[in-house]
Amino acid sequence: MIRLLIADDHPIVRSGLRRIAEDDTGITVSAEASTGVEALEAMHTSAVDVVLLDVSMPGAPFMETLRRLREEHPSVRVLVLSAHPEDQWAMRAIRAGASGYLTKDHSPGQLVEAIRRVFRGGRYVSPELADRLASLLGSAFSATPHELLSDREFEVLRRLGAGYSVKEIAGALGLSPKTVSTYRSRVLTKLDASTNADLVRYAAAHGLIQ
Repeated sequence: MIRLLIADDHPIVRSGLRRIAEDDTGITVSAEASTGVEALEAMHTSAVDVVLLDVSMPGAPFMETLRRLREEHPSVRVLVLSAHPEDQWAMRAIRAGASGYLTKDHSPGQLVEAIRRVFRGGRYVSPELADRLASLLGSAFSATPHELLSDREFEVLRRLGAGYSVKEIAGALGLSPKTVSTYRSRVLTKLDASTNADLVRYAAAHGLIQ
Protein backbone atom coordinates (compact mmCIF):
# COMPACT_ATOMS: atom_id res chain seq x y z
CA MET A 1 0.00 0.00 0.00
CA ILE A 2 1.36 3.44 -0.96
CA ARG A 3 0.87 5.99 1.81
CA LEU A 4 0.39 9.47 0.34
CA LEU A 5 0.62 12.95 1.83
CA ILE A 6 -1.26 15.59 -0.19
CA ALA A 7 0.08 19.13 0.26
CA ASP A 8 -2.05 21.79 -1.47
CA ASP A 9 -3.57 24.97 -0.08
CA HIS A 10 -6.96 24.56 -1.81
CA PRO A 11 -9.40 22.25 0.05
CA ILE A 12 -11.35 21.47 -3.13
CA VAL A 13 -8.16 20.45 -4.91
CA ARG A 14 -7.08 18.28 -1.98
CA SER A 15 -10.49 16.60 -1.94
CA GLY A 16 -10.28 15.88 -5.66
CA LEU A 17 -6.74 14.55 -5.38
CA ARG A 18 -7.77 12.31 -2.48
CA ARG A 19 -10.63 10.82 -4.51
CA ILE A 20 -8.37 10.19 -7.49
CA ALA A 21 -5.68 8.57 -5.35
CA GLU A 22 -8.00 6.41 -3.27
CA ASP A 23 -9.92 5.19 -6.31
CA ASP A 24 -6.80 3.08 -6.73
CA THR A 25 -6.87 0.24 -4.22
CA GLY A 26 -3.10 0.38 -3.82
CA ILE A 27 -2.99 3.98 -2.54
CA THR A 28 -4.18 5.48 0.73
CA VAL A 29 -4.00 9.12 1.82
CA SER A 30 -2.39 9.16 5.25
CA ALA A 31 -2.21 12.95 5.69
CA GLU A 32 -3.10 16.32 4.16
CA ALA A 33 -1.48 19.74 4.49
CA SER A 34 -2.28 23.26 3.28
CA THR A 35 1.19 24.80 3.79
CA GLY A 36 4.78 23.67 3.64
CA VAL A 37 5.06 23.92 7.42
CA GLU A 38 2.01 21.66 7.87
CA ALA A 39 3.50 19.16 5.42
CA LEU A 40 6.75 19.00 7.39
CA GLU A 41 4.85 18.63 10.66
CA ALA A 42 2.67 15.86 9.23
CA MET A 43 5.78 13.88 8.33
CA HIS A 44 6.48 13.49 12.05
CA THR A 45 3.01 12.17 12.90
CA SER A 46 2.02 10.10 9.85
CA ALA A 47 3.60 7.23 7.93
CA VAL A 48 4.26 8.54 4.41
CA ASP A 49 5.86 7.00 1.32
CA VAL A 50 5.14 9.71 -1.27
CA VAL A 51 4.50 13.44 -0.86
CA LEU A 52 2.36 15.12 -3.52
CA LEU A 53 3.68 18.68 -3.18
CA ASP A 54 2.06 21.74 -4.74
CA VAL A 55 4.38 24.56 -5.84
CA SER A 56 2.16 27.51 -4.86
CA MET A 57 1.34 27.36 -1.16
CA PRO A 58 1.45 30.16 1.41
CA GLY A 59 4.31 30.39 3.86
CA ALA A 60 7.83 29.16 3.23
CA PRO A 61 9.02 29.20 -0.41
CA PHE A 62 8.40 25.98 -2.32
CA MET A 63 12.09 25.16 -2.81
CA GLU A 64 12.79 25.54 0.89
CA THR A 65 10.00 23.08 1.73
CA LEU A 66 11.23 20.61 -0.89
CA ARG A 67 14.82 20.75 0.34
CA ARG A 68 13.77 20.23 3.95
CA LEU A 69 11.61 17.25 2.99
CA ARG A 70 14.55 15.66 1.20
CA GLU A 71 17.02 16.43 3.98
CA GLU A 72 14.83 15.35 6.89
CA HIS A 73 13.11 12.39 5.18
CA PRO A 74 15.48 11.10 2.48
CA SER A 75 13.60 7.82 1.97
CA VAL A 76 10.33 9.59 1.11
CA ARG A 77 9.68 10.34 -2.55
CA VAL A 78 8.40 13.77 -3.59
CA LEU A 79 6.16 14.26 -6.63
CA VAL A 80 5.68 17.92 -7.48
CA LEU A 81 2.24 18.96 -8.73
CA SER A 82 2.00 22.39 -10.29
CA ALA A 83 -0.06 24.76 -12.39
CA HIS A 84 3.21 26.33 -13.53
CA PRO A 85 4.75 25.21 -16.83
CA GLU A 86 7.81 22.99 -16.65
CA ASP A 87 10.12 25.77 -17.80
CA GLN A 88 9.49 27.61 -14.55
CA TRP A 89 10.05 25.03 -11.80
CA ALA A 90 10.69 21.52 -13.09
CA MET A 91 14.48 21.61 -13.53
CA ARG A 92 14.96 23.24 -10.13
CA ALA A 93 12.68 20.73 -8.44
CA ILE A 94 14.40 17.70 -9.97
CA ARG A 95 17.86 19.05 -9.13
CA ALA A 96 16.69 19.61 -5.53
CA GLY A 97 15.66 15.97 -5.19
CA ALA A 98 12.07 15.70 -6.43
CA SER A 99 11.30 12.37 -8.07
CA GLY A 100 8.85 13.84 -10.56
CA TYR A 101 7.07 16.93 -11.84
CA LEU A 102 3.47 16.83 -12.98
CA THR A 103 1.45 19.77 -14.28
CA LYS A 104 -2.21 19.99 -13.29
CA ASP A 105 -3.45 19.55 -16.85
CA HIS A 106 -2.56 15.84 -16.70
CA SER A 107 -5.29 13.21 -16.42
CA PRO A 108 -6.23 11.36 -13.20
CA GLY A 109 -4.73 8.20 -14.71
CA GLN A 110 -1.42 9.94 -15.30
CA LEU A 111 -1.39 11.18 -11.70
CA VAL A 112 -1.85 7.65 -10.36
CA GLU A 113 0.82 6.35 -12.74
CA ALA A 114 3.20 9.08 -11.54
CA ILE A 115 2.60 8.23 -7.86
CA ARG A 116 3.23 4.55 -8.52
CA ARG A 117 6.36 5.21 -10.57
CA VAL A 118 8.07 7.44 -8.01
CA PHE A 119 7.10 5.04 -5.21
CA ARG A 120 8.96 2.29 -7.08
CA GLY A 121 12.04 4.50 -7.21
CA GLY A 122 11.64 5.85 -10.71
CA ARG A 123 11.17 9.36 -12.04
CA TYR A 124 8.11 10.87 -13.67
CA VAL A 125 8.77 13.69 -16.12
CA SER A 126 7.45 14.66 -19.52
CA PRO A 127 9.39 13.57 -22.63
CA GLU A 128 10.42 17.22 -23.15
CA LEU A 129 11.85 17.49 -19.64
CA ALA A 130 13.54 14.11 -19.99
CA ASP A 131 15.34 15.38 -23.10
CA ARG A 132 16.35 18.52 -21.24
CA LEU A 133 17.75 16.51 -18.34
CA ALA A 134 19.62 14.22 -20.74
CA SER A 135 21.17 17.25 -22.43
CA LEU A 136 22.25 18.59 -19.06
CA LEU A 137 23.92 15.30 -18.13
CA GLY A 138 25.60 15.24 -21.51
CA SER A 139 27.03 18.74 -20.97
CA ALA A 140 25.19 19.96 -24.05
CA PHE A 141 22.66 21.87 -22.00
CA SER A 142 22.39 25.58 -22.71
CA ALA A 143 20.64 27.21 -19.78
CA THR A 144 18.57 30.34 -20.08
CA PRO A 145 19.80 33.15 -17.79
CA HIS A 146 17.10 32.67 -15.15
CA GLU A 147 18.00 28.99 -14.79
CA LEU A 148 21.42 30.06 -13.56
CA LEU A 149 19.95 32.11 -10.71
CA SER A 150 20.00 30.76 -7.17
CA ASP A 151 16.65 29.68 -5.75
CA ARG A 152 16.33 32.89 -3.70
CA GLU A 153 17.27 35.04 -6.69
CA PHE A 154 14.68 33.21 -8.77
CA GLU A 155 11.98 33.81 -6.15
CA VAL A 156 12.85 37.51 -6.10
CA LEU A 157 12.81 37.68 -9.91
CA ARG A 158 9.34 36.11 -10.11
CA ARG A 159 7.92 38.57 -7.61
CA LEU A 160 9.62 41.61 -9.13
CA GLY A 161 8.34 40.45 -12.49
CA ALA A 162 4.82 40.32 -11.08
CA GLY A 163 5.10 43.91 -9.88
CA TYR A 164 5.74 43.37 -6.16
CA SER A 165 7.79 45.95 -4.25
CA VAL A 166 10.98 45.14 -2.37
CA LYS A 167 9.09 45.58 0.93
CA GLU A 168 6.32 43.20 -0.17
CA ILE A 169 8.83 40.59 -1.29
CA ALA A 170 10.71 40.89 1.99
CA GLY A 171 7.51 40.18 3.91
CA ALA A 172 6.57 37.21 1.73
CA LEU A 173 9.98 35.57 1.97
CA GLY A 174 10.77 36.47 5.57
CA LEU A 175 13.81 38.54 4.60
CA SER A 176 14.89 42.11 5.27
CA PRO A 177 14.33 44.71 2.53
CA LYS A 178 18.11 45.20 2.41
CA THR A 179 18.63 41.51 1.67
CA VAL A 180 15.96 41.56 -1.04
CA SER A 181 17.63 44.62 -2.57
CA THR A 182 20.90 42.69 -2.67
CA TYR A 183 19.20 39.79 -4.47
CA ARG A 184 17.61 42.28 -6.87
CA SER A 185 21.03 43.71 -7.72
CA ARG A 186 22.39 40.23 -8.41
CA VAL A 187 19.41 39.38 -10.62
CA LEU A 188 19.84 42.57 -12.63
CA THR A 189 23.50 41.77 -13.17
CA LYS A 190 22.96 38.13 -14.13
CA LEU A 191 20.14 38.97 -16.54
CA ASP A 192 22.01 41.95 -17.98
CA ALA A 193 19.08 44.17 -17.01
CA SER A 194 18.95 47.73 -15.69
CA THR A 195 15.49 48.33 -14.24
CA ASN A 196 12.50 46.57 -12.74
CA ALA A 197 10.69 47.17 -16.03
CA ASP A 198 13.37 45.06 -17.73
CA LEU A 199 12.68 42.28 -15.22
CA VAL A 200 8.92 42.50 -15.81
CA ARG A 201 9.48 42.10 -19.56
CA TYR A 202 11.90 39.21 -19.02
CA ALA A 203 9.54 37.39 -16.62
CA ALA A 204 6.61 37.81 -19.01
CA ALA A 205 8.62 36.64 -22.03
CA HIS A 206 9.73 33.46 -20.23
CA GLY A 207 6.40 32.60 -18.61
CA LEU A 208 7.61 33.18 -15.07
CA ILE A 209 4.52 35.07 -13.90
CA GLN A 210 1.61 32.97 -12.65
